[in-house]
Amino acid sequence: MTAPGEEPPVPADAPGFGELPVPSGRGRSRVRRLLLWVIVVVVTIGVARLIGRIEWAAVWQAMGRLSWWQPFVLLALLVVRQVANAAPLAFYIPGVSLYRATVNDLGAATMAAFAPPPGDMVLRVAMFKSWQVPAGRAVAGTLMNALSFFIVRFSAPLLGFVIVLVSGRSLGLRWLDLISLVIAAALGTGLVLLLRTDAWAAWLGRTGGRLVHRVRPAVDPEGWAAACIRFRGEIAARFGYAFPRAVAALLVMLLADLSIMLAALRFVGLGAEQLSVLDVAVAFLFAYPLTAFAMSGLGIVDMVALASLVASGGDPVQEPALAALIIWRVFTVAGPLLIGLGAVALWRRSTRTVDQARPTTGGRDR
Repeated sequence: MTAPGEEPPVPADAPGFGELPVPSGRGRSRVRRLLLWVIVVVVTIGVARLIGRIEWAAVWQAMGRLSWWQPFVLLALLVVRQVANAAPLAFYIPGVSLYRATVNDLGAATMAAFAPPPGDMVLRVAMFKSWQVPAGRAVAGTLMNALSFFIVRFSAPLLGFVIVLVSGRSLGLRWLDLISLVIAAALGTGLVLLLRTDAWAAWLGRTGGRLVHRVRPAVDPEGWAAACIRFRGEIAARFGYAFPRAVAALLVMLLADLSIMLAALRFVGLGAEQLSVLDVAVAFLFAYPLTAFAMSGLGIVDMVALASLVASGGDPVQEPALAALIIWRVFTVAGPLLIGLGAVALWRRSTRTVDQARPTTGGRDR
């Protein structure tokens, strides 16, 4: 094993970022099915215990309290959320504007919802290439965007712990979110080591490759090492500039997401005397890591957040809080998918315009 500090050679035929060996489709399918069944069982048990206590007429009545102008407020907050969520792409990839980053991020999110992987990555790279961004740089920036988001996602409970400790609230089962903080710390540590030197990048890639090689012999640890070196080469010089800005943008995204939930709660009639801003923030921050599950943790996140809100405001807030969570999910889950369809249409229209504007000679593009 080559230890950190030794500069390993990069094979001439080493794979690029998109060629990293990945688990077989059959293996991924089994894992997805297992996770899906676990999610279904958890949600079914939780919903079965909850549904019997919910007065659905009161839920629909609470949703009917929305005024005609309030969805536009939620939509404006959603736009802020999506732009902030895409901003790291503009920081990590030189030459990509905030507008293009947002179009790319929305389009990829929509593709991921309707097409199997790696359809979203294929669309991302196609968009970036149409904007004259090299594929290697585009993939490296996209991976850093994802890593930054996961670090912030799993760090969210840290703010929740601060609120709980400062306000003297009961922690209860929320201590389990320490697992989320451990995941965030591990991701951050691994990223720092990978970007430290080529030797560290190669060592981490090779070590990961060897672990995977034990269950999939076709995996080439040296190929993983070379790919990690290439990744570092694309990102390292820009990391000090981009990472802090990416984290700041993602914190704005979290604030916007929280604001949508808070606004929905206020719009259905739950005032500060029933649920304070801190009550809502605690419910949101401790539930947020569960958005790592499929469809942003639809069902699981809502169940955990609702339990926290009811614990803070009592049984009278249950039905209107559920109505607010339904509104929040409609805007934050379905909203980006619909906007993403428009983003893809805008991109395709722009590429057609560019193609038509290219000079031709003898009927052929030069």
